[in-house]
Amino acid sequence: MESARSFETLVQDDERIKYCRWERSHLLARRCASFPIPVLDPGVHVLLKKATACLAAAIGLTLALPAVTAGAAPAPVDVKAAAAAAAGSDWLHTEGNQIVDAAGNPVWLTGVNWFGFNASERTFHGLWSANITEVTKAMADRGINIVRVPISTQLLLEWKNGQATAPNVNTYANPELVGMNSLQIFEFWLGLCERFGLKVMLDVHSAEADNSGHVYPVWYKGAITPELYYQAWEWAATRWKSNDTMVAFDLKNEPHGTPNDTTRAKWDNSTDIDNWKNTAETAARRILAINPNVLILVEGQEVYPREGKTWSSPNTNPDLSPNYYYNWWGGNLRGVKDNPINLGANQDQLVYSPHDYGPLVYNQPWFDKPFDKTTLTNDVWRPNWLYIHENGTAPLLIGEWGGRLGQDARQDKWMTALRDLIVENKLHQTFWVLNPNSGDTGGLLLDDWKTWDEQKYALLKPALWQYGNKFVSLDHEVPLGGTGSTTGISLGQRYSTGGGGGDTTAPSVPGQPAAGGISGTGVTLTWAASTDNVGVTSYDVLRGSTVIATVSGTTYAVTGLTPSTAYTFSVRARDAAGNVSAASAARSVTTTAGGGGGTDQGCSATYKTTSSWSGGFQGEVSVRNTGTTAGRGWTVNWTYPSGTTVASLWNGVLTTPAVTVRNADHNGALAAGASTSFGFIGSGPAATPATVSCTLS
Repeated sequence: MESARSFETLVQDDERIKYCRWERSHLLARRCASFPIPVLDPGVHVLLKKATACLAAAIGLTLALPAVTAGAAPAPVDVKAAAAAAAGSDWLHTEGNQIVDAAGNPVWLTGVNWFGFNASERTFHGLWSANITEVTKAMADRGINIVRVPISTQLLLEWKNGQATAPNVNTYANPELVGMNSLQIFEFWLGLCERFGLKVMLDVHSAEADNSGHVYPVWYKGAITPELYYQAWEWAATRWKSNDTMVAFDLKNEPHGTPNDTTRAKWDNSTDIDNWKNTAETAARRILAINPNVLILVEGQEVYPREGKTWSSPNTNPDLSPNYYYNWWGGNLRGVKDNPINLGANQDQLVYSPHDYGPLVYNQPWFDKPFDKTTLTNDVWRPNWLYIHENGTAPLLIGEWGGRLGQDARQDKWMTALRDLIVENKLHQTFWVLNPNSGDTGGLLLDDWKTWDEQKYALLKPALWQYGNKFVSLDHEVPLGGTGSTTGISLGQRYSTGGGGGDTTAPSVPGQPAAGGISGTGVTLTWAASTDNVGVTSYDVLRGSTVIATVSGTTYAVTGLTPSTAYTFSVRARDAAGNVSAASAARSVTTTAGGGGGTDQGCSATYKTTSSWSGGFQGEVSVRNTGTTAGRGWTVNWTYPSGTTVASLWNGVLTTPAVTVRNADHNGALAAGASTSFGFIGSGPAATPATVSCTLS
C-alpha cells in the first residue's frame, strides 16, 4: 500500500469507513469511530494518525493510536472505545418493565416502521421518488426516535457473502446514493440516523427477499435453514456491534400458524424445529455472545393451547370446541406465563413485542360486539400480553399497530383506545407504517412520499416521547432532529437536571368538570386541561375520594350509576415524572329517575380532545342510544368560543359550523344501548364545550 496517499483516498479504500467522507461536522469522528480501523503499513498509519488527531481535536477527544515500527503490523485501534469513554454510549438495557440507559434513566422508544429492505427491491421503498435524507430528517423533526427496519434473512446472508447488489433508486432525487449497493445505502442511512439523533431496530421480517414473505409463518424456508437464520443474525451482531445507532434486534416478524397447518410456530419447552420459544432463545444467546448490549425483541405467535389442552389437541372449530386461544400473528404471548424466555446473564436485554391491529386489517371476533378500551384491555390485551408489563416481568414494545382513519368508526375507536393504553402505561411502540404503499393500513406519508397525513400523525403524536414540549432523542448527545433542532432535545438534555428525579413540579389543577348527557345510569364529564412543565400524560377521575378511571383526554363517560342518586365527581392530573396535581373543584350530579322521557334522555354524547398542536387539534364524539327503543338518526350540538371551529369531519355530516353534526348514512340507526362515533379536525385553540347535547330521531 502506498504511504503517500491522501487521507481522502485512504478512506475510499475501505468500505467500512468510507462514510467519513460525507460528514465534516462534530458527528464525523463519532461515525468513523463506529468502524474497526484496518491494518495499515507504517507510512499510511502515520497519515491516518494525523488525520484522526485532527478530527478528534474538533470534539475535544484524545485518541491514541499505537506506535508502529517499519515492518510491524499495527494492533487494531478501537477509536469507538475512546469516544465512548469520553462521551458515554447509548446502549440500553431493561429494569423490570422499563427500558433504561446506562445510568438507569428510563427511556421511551417511540417510533415507526419503514419497509422495503425485506422486499425484492432490497432497499427502502419510496426512494424511487423521495430523498432519503429529507425523509429521515422529517421523521426526527416530528418526534420519531427509533425506526424499525424490516429486512430478510436472504439479504443479510447476501451481505455476509459479499453479494450486495445495486438496487433501483432514483439518483436524481437521491444524488447522495449514486454508485451505492444495498449495504452501502443502508449504512449511509445509519449515518443519517446518527446525524439526526435517531436509533434503529433491525427486524427479520421474512426468510426470503419477497414482498409477501411475511405471510410465511416461520423463520426458515427453502434454502434458508434455521442454522443460516442464526448465522445471519450473528453476522449482523458482528457488523454493528460497535455502532450504538443500532440498538435493537427484533428476531422474527409475526411467527404464526395453527395446529392444522403443515408449517406453524408453537411455544413450549421443546427443541422442535417449529418451537419459536427455543429458536428465539438460541438466536438471542448467539447474538448476545457477540454484542451483549443490544436489546433483543421477541414476538409472540398466533395460537396457544387453552388450559388443560396441549399442542397435540385438535384444532376444531373454536366456536364449538375451543382448544386454543387465537390472536393476531405475533400477538399471542400467553406462553410467557408458562415458559418465559431465558437469556441467562443477559436477561436484562429482553423485550417482548406483540403486534395488534384493528378491524380494517381483519375483523377479529372481539370487534363484532360492542367494545371500548376497557373491554379490549380485559378481553384481548391483558391476557395476551399486557400482563407481562403489569407484572413487571419485562418491557413491552408494540412493534406494529396502526391503520386507516375515517373509514370505519370501529377502527378509529380501536386505534384511539390502543394509543391511550400506550400513553398511560408508557409502552414502547413502533407505528405501522411510514410507507403509503401499505395496502391494508396506509402510511404516515401520503402517496407523494413527502406530505404527511396530519390526521394520522395527530393521533400518533401523544404516543411520541416529549419533554418540555420537545421530542426526546435516545442519543445522549444529538438532539432529535440534529444539531440546531428546534423540535427536539437529546437524552443528555432530558436528564441534565440529574437523573429521573429532576422533575418535582406537579401539573396545575384541572378545571371543574362540567356534566352533560345525564341519565338514570350515567353522566359525561368534561374539564379544562391542566398545564405542566413536562406535559400531562393522564387524568384520574374520582367519585368522592375513589379513583374510578384514568384517561388521557379531558372527558369521561361515567356508567353504571343508580337512578335518582346524587354523586360528586372531581379530576386530578398526572405528568410523565409521576407528579400528581391537587383535585379539581367537585361537581355534584343527580341522576334522573330513568325510564321514560324525551329524546335528550335517550341519547348521550361524549366529547373528547384526542390530540392538539399549535393552531389546531383533533377530537372525537361518541354517541350512544341510552333509551329503550331504536333510533333512526341522531344530531349532536355544541358551541365553541370565538376563534375555534371545525375544519373537517368524518363519520358524520357538519351542518352548521357552530356546531351541529348529524349522522352519516351508514351510522344513523342505533339500537337501544348501541353507540357510534365521529371524529374531526379543529382549527384554533382546543376547547372543551361546557355542554354537548344529543337528540335521536
